[in-house]
Amino acid sequence: MGRWTEMALFVEVAERKSLSRAAEAMSMSNAAASRHLRSLETRLGARLVERNTRRLYLTDVGQDFYRRCRSILADSLEAEASVHASTMNPTGMLRVTASLSFCLNHIAPLIPAFTRQYPNLNLDVVASNRYYDLIDNNIDVAIRTREHEPDSNITIRKLAGTRRILAASPRYLELRGMPRTIEDLNRHSMLIYTYANKPDELRFRKNGKTSVWSGKGLLNSNDGQVLRSAAMLDLGILVQPKYIIYDDIAAGRLVSVLDDWSLPHLTINIAYPNRQFLPIKSRAFIDFLADHFKKMDFERKWTT
Repeated sequence: MGRWTEMALFVEVAERKSLSRAAEAMSMSNAAASRHLRSLETRLGARLVERNTRRLYLTDVGQDFYRRCRSILADSLEAEASVHASTMNPTGMLRVTASLSFCLNHIAPLIPAFTRQYPNLNLDVVASNRYYDLIDNNIDVAIRTREHEPDSNITIRKLAGTRRILAASPRYLELRGMPRTIEDLNRHSMLIYTYANKPDELRFRKNGKTSVWSGKGLLNSNDGQVLRSAAMLDLGILVQPKYIIYDDIAAGRLVSVLDDWSLPHLTINIAYPNRQFLPIKSRAFIDFLADHFKKMDFERKWTT
């Protein structure tokens, strides 16, 4: 319990940037809080917090330790909440947001089963390719393809990893030919997702070698479904995460291109406000979605 208290206090200090406010949040005296922090630093043999008359801040070691402690504490709270959620029936409105592609492919198909299991819970699904501020927009759960949140009040949980791949229709490749090298892409029509990081640049890796393609697209769009439809209509080669076009590849509607080269992978995360106790309705949806992803073995399918 002593180590757990020290860790919890340290997280409070880091987030409140005040020892006295952290002590108040932990219902302990300033002297007790100071002893716990000093004991933690002594045990670790490292200075975690620097203080002067004007401010308190974390050392570099403290910053790294804070991220790890916060994750450990969040996992513990999630584990306890999961036990409680299994014995209670959530009610009310659950507001979920994700990209249009994710909503169409991986949320909408689950709604019938989810509502049968939780009949007293109402869903509000916000399909959007931009990242909403969860607090300001009363979002309970968000699905996002980025590893870190700039807001420390947001907790993330990995759902799955996914490759980004190039693909085109069989008819397009029959007419224009199969590209064999990165340079071959210069004579093809490219379908570009504008919300990608550096959309006009693709950084490939193979066997430790890096090759970069840059250029303009025949079609640019901020939505993966527009690009998917265009590829199906034989307009060009798209670049999309495998979770969006996996079924099309498996069915032969699209064919992967330059598959021996790898683009940077994406991490699909569940994000939610960092509250002391995760609402049962949020826990129910998060566990339902995570269990489905595990059962379907999506990470293996999308990363190979």
